[in-house]
Amino acid sequence: MDRYVPLNKKSKKEQKKFHDMQRSTWNGLNPATRTQPNGKGYDRNKLKQRDLRNSRKFETEGPAVFCLCAGSSQFT
Repeated sequence: MDRYVPLNKKSKKEQKKFHDMQRSTWNGLNPATRTQPNGKGYDRNKLKQRDLRNSRKFETEGPAVFCLCAGSSQFT
């Protein structure tokens, strides 16, 4: 029969083995990233991205081009 030895009296190797057995796993999930952002809160980065997208849209848009397709009965 093994005698009980307190954890603080065991060697560092034995303590590590004990703590390794006590730990559990999240199976690949990171609990810190499982939060939902507040949709009603002020988010400066969200506003910057929206403004950036809007400015690019007007810069890259050219004149409207319409294609008259042969199969279209609307223009015959």
